[in-house]
Amino acid sequence: MSETGDTPIDDDSAAMQLDLREVQDLLARQKRVENLVHRQDMPRHELVENLVHKQHLNELKNRLESMPSARIARTLEALPQDDGLLLWELIGPDRGEDVLNELSEAVRETLAATHPYQRRPIMLNAFELHNGRLRQIPVENRSDLASTKPIWVDLIAPSELERQWVEEIFGLVLPDTSNLTDLEESARFYIEENGEVHLHSDFLLDKDDESRNVPVAFVIHQNILFSVRGEELPVFRLQRLRARIQPGYVSEGRDVLLDLYAADVEYSADALEDVYAELEEVGKKVLTPNVSDEEAATILADIAREEDLNGRIRRNVLDTRRALSFLLRGRILAPDQHEDARQILRDIESIDGHTAFIFNKINFLMDATVGFININQNKVVKIFSVASVALLPPTLIASIYGMNFQFMPELNWDYGYPFAISLMVISVGLPFWYFRKKGWLR
Repeated sequence: MSETGDTPIDDDSAAMQLDLREVQDLLARQKRVENLVHRQDMPRHELVENLVHKQHLNELKNRLESMPSARIARTLEALPQDDGLLLWELIGPDRGEDVLNELSEAVRETLAATHPYQRRPIMLNAFELHNGRLRQIPVENRSDLASTKPIWVDLIAPSELERQWVEEIFGLVLPDTSNLTDLEESARFYIEENGEVHLHSDFLLDKDDESRNVPVAFVIHQNILFSVRGEELPVFRLQRLRARIQPGYVSEGRDVLLDLYAADVEYSADALEDVYAELEEVGKKVLTPNVSDEEAATILADIAREEDLNGRIRRNVLDTRRALSFLLRGRILAPDQHEDARQILRDIESIDGHTAFIFNKINFLMDATVGFININQNKVVKIFSVASVALLPPTLIASIYGMNFQFMPELNWDYGYPFAISLMVISVGLPFWYFRKKGWLR
């Protein structure tokens, strides 16, 4: 704490006042020097004026880079409009949105409208019920959201400003999508004292190059469904399309929630069909008479990819089952929604059977592929084994001849060496002929 007279001022306020004075001094000095240069009559007057202007702008820019976003916002609010606009132009695009989030509504709209800096598009969708259909309401600012009467508010990677809009208008605290990985049911499905229902569920995202489970947070507050996630999902796009074109598809936020879970189960079933198709193609490769090591490596990679997707599907539907069981046990659903939830559970039971069958099929294909690899390896080992056995008789003959050092008849016998070599060849060929005749060598 520091003191001015008898009034205590906290460190943050003092630092903010210091920042404001320094920025005002830099702006005032810039105006004085530029006015002086402008009045002078000198050669290349325009060039000198531009250089002086750039020098002062660089000083201001360097000062802003050392200031936190909150202090920049307070400085912009305290400056006259012309000076504020000049300062706003010096803020880099990487910090522009952070500074806008700290500004008051009036100053924010003025700066955002007059500066070419483009903010991140609003990823907040509000849906009202209109003639039995969902109608999406464009939300560009806080007043747009405040004027709606939604049954569903959907947020995709919301900024702090968008979170603030929702929390101020509807009176709830949105969960953070980075903290949705708990496995304990008490941390994923619970009811607050004020009646808010919280659910943290995984939704499948299956792309050509990857597949993963994306966590989504749901909050049911005052019969409004709030959904928060980090990225767009096909299930949510499908739900928005169906609810817009089919009258009577939903009537409240809990209907939207159930339909999202139903669409997720349907999406998982479609992904399972793709797994079936891929494994059928893999099976055709595995069941060919000959599979090379290169082909086996490709097959194993395909099997591993499908096994990973099948596991994610199984985890996804298991998580959906837990969420629906929580809704039924907690008596959160209306009586006419119970049958919908039970039908989704029956669909999940069906998918469970398919995932178990696919696991068994994957194990069979994996064992068959590993068997082919072993056969190929055994063929290589067989060649070395046959060569080793074939060389034993001639080695024995050579050893016998080599043991007689005093009397070596082949030295005095013209046909000694040809006889020994012929004997070695016969000792190799005779076992091969016998084994092939018995069918032991193929």
